[in-house]
Amino acid sequence: MRILMFGRGVIASVTGWALVGAGHDVEFYVRPGRAELYGDEMTVDIQDSRRRRRRDQHVRETWSPRYREDLPEEHDFDLIVVSLPHHRLPAAVDFLSTRLGEATLVMLSNMWDEPLDIIAPLPREQVVWGIPPAGGGFDATGRLRATLLSTVVLGRVGASQTDRELAVREAFSQAGIRVREQPDIRGWYFLHTATDASLYSQALRHGSMADLIGNTAALREAMLVGRELLPVVAARGVDLRRHLSSTLAFRLPSWLVAGAFALANSKVPFVRRAFETHDDPAAEEPRAVYRDVLSEAQRLGVPTPRLAAAAADF
Repeated sequence: MRILMFGRGVIASVTGWALVGAGHDVEFYVRPGRAELYGDEMTVDIQDSRRRRRRDQHVRETWSPRYREDLPEEHDFDLIVVSLPHHRLPAAVDFLSTRLGEATLVMLSNMWDEPLDIIAPLPREQVVWGIPPAGGGFDATGRLRATLLSTVVLGRVGASQTDRELAVREAFSQAGIRVREQPDIRGWYFLHTATDASLYSQALRHGSMADLIGNTAALREAMLVGRELLPVVAARGVDLRRHLSSTLAFRLPSWLVAGAFALANSKVPFVRRAFETHDDPAAEEPRAVYRDVLSEAQRLGVPTPRLAAAAADF
């Protein structure tokens, strides 16, 4: 398949790396001037959970992504994969509105706005919805330190399964990434963003996500913030009964969940990396997520005093 990764962020880079390894023809669209800035090679340090033997899961290598700085209206890409912070999605969709062509757009981003509103300029039948199968960050040297999961979540927003979705499933399967179905992916997006907001509220208080490693008190507060955000998600029309496993951490005793979470992000490599690679106190995404979730809670009239209290610290 001819696949275009939109941007060269962490998720795009890890997912693109996995798809290249499966034999797909992958390019990265970057802004003019960025290809030279990025250079010809990328050093990756990836915890690859597709590998069954633990000693083989840590992959360190150098590879050469292919960049392009233009996207003509007439192109031959089969898939265009977009995985961006939620606040950058409208600009990306606007750019692609005249450049999507016959390609399938794969949305691998968390979302807080209504999914169908986000892609309104595009033909909705060309869009496949999913959740990112990777995470991590770039360190000061430009090395990609990330985790690649063995599964990717796909779902639908008011549509039945299409040949386009089947083609996306096949591409991930060829890369050794199993597809897991999420019947209510709209609700899943909102719950994941609310979960991020709960963690970001404490990361912003303490410095960054990396500062939450082993911090039981901060993680307990994050669980309590998440608990008060569940009514916000419900007020947006999400049936929380369809997401019992995703909300379990917020329904169990906060001290129990915080203790287990602190142990996991200290000792479990896949979990620890998800936190330690986000060590920039000035990162834009946590602030954007925090701001937008708080704004929606206020608009809906749902009290979120713990979430609101975090604003004073940054």
